[in-house]
Amino acid sequence: MGTTASTSATGLGAPSSGEVDAAQAAQQALAKRVRRFAAQDSLFGWVTFSFAALVLLVLLGILVSLFIEAWPALREFGPSFLWGTTWSPTDDVYGAVIGIYGTLATSAIALLFAVPISFGIAVFLTETCPRSLRRPLGTAIELLAGIPSIIYGFWGLFVLAPILQEYVQPLLGATGLPIFSGPPLGIGIFTAGMVLALMVIPFTASVMRDVFETVPPVLKESAYGLGCTTWEVIRNIVLPYTRVGVIGGIMLGLGRALGETMAVTFVIGNANRLASSLFAPGNSIASTLANEFAEADPVLHIPALFALGLLLFVITVIVLIGAKWLTDRSTARAGH
Repeated sequence: MGTTASTSATGLGAPSSGEVDAAQAAQQALAKRVRRFAAQDSLFGWVTFSFAALVLLVLLGILVSLFIEAWPALREFGPSFLWGTTWSPTDDVYGAVIGIYGTLATSAIALLFAVPISFGIAVFLTETCPRSLRRPLGTAIELLAGIPSIIYGFWGLFVLAPILQEYVQPLLGATGLPIFSGPPLGIGIFTAGMVLALMVIPFTASVMRDVFETVPPVLKESAYGLGCTTWEVIRNIVLPYTRVGVIGGIMLGLGRALGETMAVTFVIGNANRLASSLFAPGNSIASTLANEFAEADPVLHIPALFALGLLLFVITVIVLIGAKWLTDRSTARAGH
């Protein structure tokens, strides 16, 4: 009796060979799926890494090729190329100060006008604009970003420059400031900066509008409930919440201004001289490349133009590093 009961209990508790085989098959299938998923994840990781590495390789290739092509000019003129104030293809004397000054001056003028206007547009569209007008106005601003730069150049040369020459530049010249001295020619560094401002506004305003819309409504509603005005909500709630995005939008506009070519070429005057007045004609790095590259002499002129391109590349990298520093600093201050 005891032996029979023990045997029955053992038969009831131990799994059969079929159950063992089924469990092993399930474990093998699960292990196979895990290995397949791991292989898919590994493949996906390598594919995405290759895309990122490709971008870095292209960036490095551009930098190396610019340096190689610019080396004859850098070797001939040395560090004086950076602060040389003479750009004379006929004498084979090249200095980068004229192009650097024109690039930085026009970009600074563009940001000076574009940032406040873009900020006002973004605030209006997100805070005070009637809902029926938000989409049409937002679409119109985004369409401005799609206009080709050569159209901006034509418009700046034939419409904006005469208006500035007749109405705006005489008023600025009457202030007596040295940067507004000289005859109102219409074309020049100031006009190029104004055209760039119109080109920068759509990009900066669109980014600011998008980041302003990411602010949780409960934060703004709480501030309004405490009696804050619209400006107080913008200053104390919206801007601290979106400071990184706002800086990114400004840097995006600055990048567009630094590298713009055709629109600037039409209105900057294309004069290889350094003048203290913003009304005087000048040159930027991009306009110099556009005007002279096709007919440049391969001995020193073309290497000098490549050296200007290398400088523009370095300036852009410095701007990006500055933007990263500003965003990191603002994030750290917000956390503190």
